[in-house]
Order: sequence, then C-alpha cells, then structure tokens
Amino acid sequence: MADMDKIRVQDIFDMDFLQKFQDSYARAVGMTAVTVDADGKPITRPTDWTDFCMKFTRDSKEGGRRCEECDRKGGEAAARNGRPSVYECHAGLMDFGAPIMLNGKQIGSILGGQVLTSPPDEEKFRAYAREINVDPDKYVEALRKVQVVPKARLENAAEGMFLMASALSKIGYFQYQLKELAKSINDTVLHVSATMEELAASAHDVNDNQKGLNSEIKNVSEISGKINEFTSLIRDIAKQTRLLGLNASIEAARAGTAGAGFAVVSEEIGKLADSSRETVDKIQEFTDRIGESVDETVAKGESTSEIVGQQSTAIAEVAEELTSLSDTAAKLVNLASSHK
Repeated sequence: MADMDKIRVQDIFDMDFLQKFQDSYARAVGMTAVTVDADGKPITRPTDWTDFCMKFTRDSKEGGRRCEECDRKGGEAAARNGRPSVYECHAGLMDFGAPIMLNGKQIGSILGGQVLTSPPDEEKFRAYAREINVDPDKYVEALRKVQVVPKARLENAAEGMFLMASALSKIGYFQYQLKELAKSINDTVLHVSATMEELAASAHDVNDNQKGLNSEIKNVSEISGKINEFTSLIRDIAKQTRLLGLNASIEAARAGTAGAGFAVVSEEIGKLADSSRETVDKIQEFTDRIGESVDETVAKGESTSEIVGQQSTAIAEVAEELTSLSDTAAKLVNLASSHK
C-alpha cells in the first residue's frame, strides 16, 4: 500500500485534466474556483477570479495575507467534517470549500465562489478597503460586478464539486496504486531476470567444468589401464624369476657342497619372486578399485552434467517468461500513466 502521508493531489490527478475540469465546472455554475494542496497553496490556475479579489483584495499586502489564511481555514473547515463547507471570506464574499479526500484523509481542496448571496452594504466594504489600504471607490466599483446568487445555488455548487472531486480522487488513487504496483512488479521481474541470467551463466560454467572433470577422470581411467598392463608384465617377470630360482635350487642341489652358496641365492630369488607377485596382486587390487571408482564417478558426472544442462535450459525458459512478464508490467505502467 502507498504511504498516505506522502500522497499529493498531483500524484493522483492529471493536472491538465484537473485544470480543464475546474475551469469547465466553475464556468458552468457561474462561479470562480482554484485547487489548493493540504497547506492551502494553489496548485492550479484560478478560474475567472473577480477583479474585486485579484486586483484589489489579494493584490494588497494585508489583503493577500488574509486571503491565504482564509483559504487555509476554508479547507480545514471542510476537512473536519469531510464535507463541503460554505463560508463568508474575510472580505465579505461567500465562498465554498470542497475537500479532496482520500481514505478519510484530506490531501487538498477545491475552493470556489467569490459571490454574494444578498445585496452588499457598500459602506461596510469601503471601511474594509481602508483597512487593507485599497482605494474605497475602486473597491466598491469592483464589488458591484460581483454576482449575487441564492445561497442554495452556492451550496449545490459546493456539493456537486465535492462529489465530482471524491469520485475523481478514488479513480486517480486506484490508477496511482496500479502504477506503483506495476512499477514494483517490473522492478522485481528485472531483478529476478538478472539473477536468472547469472544462474544460467553459472550453470553453463558448471556444465563446462563437469565436462572437464569427466575428461580428467577418463585420463585417470586410462592411466589405471596402463598400470594394469605394467602389473601384468611384472607378474610375468615374477613368474619367470620364480622359475629361474627353482631351476637354480635344483642345480645347486646337484652341485652338492660346492653349490651351497648358489642355493642361498636361489632361495632369495624365490622369495623376491613371491614378494613381487604379492605386491603385484595388491597393486592390481588397488587399480581395480580405482577403476571401479572412476567408472562410478564418470557415471555420476555424466548424470550431473545432464541435470545441469536441463537446469540451464529451464533457467533460460524462465528468463524468457520473466522478460515477457516485464513487458506486461511496463505496459501496465504506461496504461496507468496515460489514463491517470
């Protein structure tokens, strides 16, 4: 939800439209109008203000000060009840204030009137002209041009302005919320889309790394195969050494005492052959385990690579959908802005 304390009339109204509405309504009812913010400061151009007000009352320093104070109080009086109010201004004309309400809070007012509801007491106005340092004769001359209308007509004009302002403010606030929501969606989508692109790039890198790892693992498998070839060769040599030791011991037995030293050598050769064979068997056992581990790692690596590839594809698809959603959010922003 938007922060109600920060919303201004300018946020929920197209100011060009508000100016046209204010001008058309004021001229239709034969009165003046101006829209002010919550502090009573004008935010539209005054519509058909009388010379009595513009050239004399407001043009004087003291009169202008009193007018600003009167405008503020007129808006406050309307805001207290959340309804339009009809009041006599400090200079003696009749005005109305139609509050612009939003969820029970006043964000501005449309002030209007500058009329009389009965023939004026000219001497009273002459006295007031002297108070604000204005030429009394010219002041009364301008006063005679001010419309005299029934009070009921003024009250109806105030009520009509209030109803229209209330309806327009609700529509404007809805569009304001729609625009803010669309902006939020758009910002979120852009952030998520950027994150998805980073994930897709990371997934691609992981996939490349996994392929490189699989390649290295296959190299290890090939090296293990070569080790097996060497262990087979060593096993054959051990067998031949064993046979050589056995033949040597037979020859030593035939030589009797003279071959005793050779018998010791043949025995050691036999032990070396047995030890070599046992070592080769252990190496073979280890290389078999390495081979099994490599095969299993390769299988898991290929499975991981496949999963990463699927994730990369899925991320790309989600990113594409997010781009489409971002376009939709941008259209919502434009729609809300263009119909504000």
